[in-house]
Amino acid sequence: MATAAKMMTTTWSDGACLVPDWPAPAGVRALSTTRHGGFSQGKYSSLNLGDHVGDDPQAVLANRRRLEELVSGTPCWLNQVHGKTVVDAAAFTATENRPDADAGYARQAGVICTVMTADCLPVLLCDDRGLVVAAAHAGWRGLLDGVLEATVAAMSVPGERLLAWFGPAIGPTAFEVGDEVRRAFLARDAGAARAFVPGAVDGKWLADIFLLARQRLTACGVERVFGGNCCTVNDPERFFSYRRDGQTGRMATMVWLDR
Repeated sequence: MATAAKMMTTTWSDGACLVPDWPAPAGVRALSTTRHGGFSQGKYSSLNLGDHVGDDPQAVLANRRRLEELVSGTPCWLNQVHGKTVVDAAAFTATENRPDADAGYARQAGVICTVMTADCLPVLLCDDRGLVVAAAHAGWRGLLDGVLEATVAAMSVPGERLLAWFGPAIGPTAFEVGDEVRRAFLARDAGAARAFVPGAVDGKWLADIFLLARQRLTACGVERVFGGNCCTVNDPERFFSYRRDGQTGRMATMVWLDR
């Protein structure tokens, strides 16, 4: 059964980041940024890390440099396309060419697997020996198409040896979807019906993306799942949310093996 775990907040100058509270082995490092601690203004205030959302490029660059100082390295940024492609992050850390992918894994120390979100579900994974880590961007489209299954497969570790952590995402009381989304998930797994409850309007449903992701991981043998208790939409003080605000910033969730 999936287990929710608290998140510890670690102070970062005038902002903060969230550190997963999960029983990862020594040498596995991870964090999720909030919207605080950066240089962006207005709707992007203040730690926007997305360079594709209309923010001042110089502010984004300064925000990314601040993040690099915090993690003592360069994140592997992806061009996320809501698909299921998984890449070896080590092949792209030292290049400006970002791959079209929605997940990255690493076996080398110092390679920082990173995904950006503003409602979609960021999922971190590691094995119980601290030999491989991965980060996946699981919006509903990628989740439906199998991005988590593809990530587990790329890690080449039995699911029973993996741990997962869910970062901040749109919560089950805020994620309204249409009939077509529910039907698509049920066509893949009838058990997905448990993740949908009727909305206030006919033909609309409230979807639990955390439960949908847990179901997919369980099918891969991943039973040790933590996090999943922070809603981006309902916490405007801490998180960016595209569903809530439309034009907004992006947060980063990352995992790496310590040097």
